[in-house]
Amino acid sequence: MTDNGVFRSFFLGGFECSTQRRRDGRRLDLLEATGHDRLAADDYRLLHDHGIRTMRDGLRWHRIETAPGRYDWSSFLPMLQAARAQRMQVIWDLCHYGWPDDLDIWSPSFVDRFARFAGAVARLVREESDDVPFYCPINEISFWAWAAGDAGKFAPAAHGRGGELKRQLVRAAIAAIEAIAAADPRARIAHADPLINVLPASDRRRDREAAAGYHLAQYEARDMLAGRLAPELGGAPDHLGLVGVNFYSDNQWVLGGPTVEFGNPRYRPLSDLLIEVWRRYERPIFLAETGAEGSARPAWLFYVCSEVRAAMAAGVPIEGICLYPVLDYPGWENERHCDVGLLCRGQNDARRVCAPLAEELRRQQAIFAQLAAERTALGSPRLGLAAAAD
Repeated sequence: MTDNGVFRSFFLGGFECSTQRRRDGRRLDLLEATGHDRLAADDYRLLHDHGIRTMRDGLRWHRIETAPGRYDWSSFLPMLQAARAQRMQVIWDLCHYGWPDDLDIWSPSFVDRFARFAGAVARLVREESDDVPFYCPINEISFWAWAAGDAGKFAPAAHGRGGELKRQLVRAAIAAIEAIAAADPRARIAHADPLINVLPASDRRRDREAAAGYHLAQYEARDMLAGRLAPELGGAPDHLGLVGVNFYSDNQWVLGGPTVEFGNPRYRPLSDLLIEVWRRYERPIFLAETGAEGSARPAWLFYVCSEVRAAMAAGVPIEGICLYPVLDYPGWENERHCDVGLLCRGQNDARRVCAPLAEELRRQQAIFAQLAAERTALGSPRLGLAAAAD
């Protein structure tokens, strides 16, 4: 960790680690599908070569807890040890949409088992590393609740139960946070949820109020974690941790209508949304996921970085920007090749670097490093600026 920020580098890399069951029952395992579980040491080395010293990565709960309370760490230890060898700082996702098959996600035992698992992870990491650990207990509570509780897109593939699922996931996250704190008081918590903007279909009052309500619903999970909403779940301000926001070009839409495309006059600047989040929580923020596909990758990074600097100039403490996924991956539904990463997958999982994105990343690293130096020279608050590279 640098003196200038929470993370070792302002730019992070995140590996797609989804493990949900699709509607057809098939289990996804994106760490295996991309070869990252086997090639973690090489992947970390490549990120290190590009000035990335902090990353998001994940554990596969369903592969580790082979029976209730019985943990097989063989899928995780090599990654943990590789990160330590490369001096990589990791935010570990503990539950990225997947859980052991013998568990009912709607039951109290889901909360209890997840808390015990989280505590076991924290004890293991404490034994293996002297670094302050970071954990994201449950990835994208809000998205998971909508996609799997209302839209039926993946397990538990329900409809009309999104609010119920959101509360269950919040319960589990809170229990996990408390178990982690008991096992390792040094640990820090980060949460990642989509940052969205919802526009009304018309200027009619009813449409404006409906869109505003949907827009504000993006904060429900965080408000529950912080104890502002549904305090019976056990939330508290300290549970909120680092505020990670996930933002892509299609995170804005008309309620009940189409996506508002980037470049549309109605497209709200990312900086405005970051300021909104900061005013609501007054907590350090980081872009926990952002990226684009194909040739749009460098231009999207340019836009995001410009907007982050605008938010920082307005006083928002931004701790970092995570390129996500940092490695190409096969699509959830159709396994198509998604060329989204700084690292590209070739035949037999061979890695190559996306040169245009790497060039833009170097340029942005230099800009943020210069900005950090200027703020230090002026004695200004750091506003979340970590060193762009060693």
